[in-house]
Amino acid sequence: VGVSKDINYGDAPLQNLDMYYPKPLAQAMQAQSAITDNYPMVVFVYGGSWENGSKEDYAFVGQSLAQAGYVTAVVNYRKAPEYVYPDFVEDTAKAIAWSYENATKFHANPERLAVVGHSAGAFNAVAAIANADFLAPYGVKPSDISAVVGIAGPYSYDFRKFDSASAFPSDATPDEVMPDRQLKGAQPPYLLLTAENDKIVYETNTIKMTQALKDFGATVETGEI
Repeated sequence: VGVSKDINYGDAPLQNLDMYYPKPLAQAMQAQSAITDNYPMVVFVYGGSWENGSKEDYAFVGQSLAQAGYVTAVVNYRKAPEYVYPDFVEDTAKAIAWSYENATKFHANPERLAVVGHSAGAFNAVAAIANADFLAPYGVKPSDISAVVGIAGPYSYDFRKFDSASAFPSDATPDEVMPDRQLKGAQPPYLLLTAENDKIVYETNTIKMTQALKDFGATVETGEI
């Protein structure tokens, strides 16, 4: 597959991404031949307790999704403890909006854009979309996104009891930051997945997020992997 590295979606540290292209598109770009096809797009947000990880660590995701036919952005975002909530959610929203607005430049269709997040990245992705206020500064609505996939996301827990408290303001409460309590705006469809043997992020997070979304009128599918 093809890749363009270190594309900035903002001016702050770590506001950058790598873009992966399916093989036919990469070959056409390299040959500078006319490209009439457009591709579905995925924006992928990795996890790491909001402190760890880099887009380079998740090149395998970009490569796998590109092999499956998706133009794929693997995005970085600012990390704790130097940056705390909502900085990493704001970065995620900015990356999603940038990808939506620039999709056609990468021969992708913005009307076929899905956002996928894993673990802390699933929190970021779901939080950035479920609350319309995060995308609003860029003129993008949650319903502009075709689908959201959250994998093992910590959407509903009391962070104050865990090491991850360092990723949140010292005076914050779960009611103020957990995405299952911050729903606003018409929503896209969601797929929320749990991992069978997950001992870190309990499935109660997905159960509560699913119920909150359904109560809000959103379409949600769940699954175990």
